[in-house]
Amino acid sequence: MLKLYDKSTIPDLMRKLSDRADNTPPEILSTVAGVIDDIRKGGDSALREYTKRFDKVDVCDFRLSREEIDKAVSKVDPELIKTMEKAADNIRTFHEKQLAQSMCDSRPGIMMGQRVIPLARVGLYVPGGTAAYPSSVLMNAIPAKVAGVKDLVIATPPKADGINPVVAAAARIAGVDSIITAGGAQVVAAMAYGTESIKRVDKIVGPGNIFVATAKRLCYGAVDIDMIAGPSEVLVIADDSADPAFIAADLMAQAEHDPRAAAILIATDETVIKAVESEIERQIKLLPRADVIRQSLESYGSAVAVDSVSEAVALANEIAPEHLELAVRDPFARLGDVENAGSIFLGENTPEPLGDYFAGPNHVLPTNGTARFSSGLNVQSFVKRSTYLYYDSASLLSSADDVVRFARAEGLDAHANSIIQRQIRENNKK
Repeated sequence: MLKLYDKSTIPDLMRKLSDRADNTPPEILSTVAGVIDDIRKGGDSALREYTKRFDKVDVCDFRLSREEIDKAVSKVDPELIKTMEKAADNIRTFHEKQLAQSMCDSRPGIMMGQRVIPLARVGLYVPGGTAAYPSSVLMNAIPAKVAGVKDLVIATPPKADGINPVVAAAARIAGVDSIITAGGAQVVAAMAYGTESIKRVDKIVGPGNIFVATAKRLCYGAVDIDMIAGPSEVLVIADDSADPAFIAADLMAQAEHDPRAAAILIATDETVIKAVESEIERQIKLLPRADVIRQSLESYGSAVAVDSVSEAVALANEIAPEHLELAVRDPFARLGDVENAGSIFLGENTPEPLGDYFAGPNHVLPTNGTARFSSGLNVQSFVKRSTYLYYDSASLLSSADDVVRFARAEGLDAHANSIIQRQIRENNKK
């Protein structure tokens, strides 16, 4: 079920992984662009029409009342609420350590610095459908609140019987300020540009289907977004000390996400690969989403035999996976060699699902090789930085000739004149 690659065919593996992130079909781009235009022109009225058309619900007030949220939360298993509260504490504690401080650099006559300012308003999209992902609510909302975002709003598609109770509970635990019952590309546009009842936000985060992802892409510039997320992936590096049952379970945990999810094993021994494949065949029969797992593994399940853990890490750096598991004897000895990975899981007792739900580091991570240049969601994703500077007269004059010289070198004489006028004033004082 895992396609075996060797050193000569690794370029084929790289192409296969890259090709998973298909370009958006032109018809979807056109459809979403039309939806965005309609929302910009029609506001709440257009949003209601799209909600009726796509969600089959006639919404009078998009914003849920406290009573409606209370009613939804009351339906959630108290033990699940306790579990989400524990996870929220872990996530909050981890992200509080990411807070950045403003800074100031001063010297005689000169002061300059940087202010770290939280975004004022953030929108979090939460998918509807049959599945609910309270972990995504916690992972997106808590860093925003830790950063100091004052108005955090969730948007989720409406249902005839009300909001998904687990989503409502996660939103309350995470400190979300309000919940909007609208979904799809239409609510992304509403949050990006504003309507009569929905204030424009500064940033939109959260997962969604191809229409939501396309809307985020098209609205970027009017609003910031978290990332353009592609299909998920896990890469496991294993030596001969690794437990094949654990590796098989971890690969399948990723594969059950989506038929386009990629589960990759790089092992220092082909016997490890064979043992993992045997474990996959044994365990898959016990799993409810076996069809999705099998489809994913047959399409993108991959295994590579290499000569050493060092070689495995070098290949992992080329792939730049979303999740990287180091199932080797001394994972900490290899941590410093990893340059490109969204999140790194050290040792056999740290499986990727632990990070998905509970441990604390964020599970919103760069996919499809973008870990080469980008980072997962974090507190810094929800702040902006403004610099400031002050020069007194003497300090300006001491730098004036250099600034004028730079400006004239670029052919910007008005820039030079801005400095020269101040030189003239000081000369006239003498």
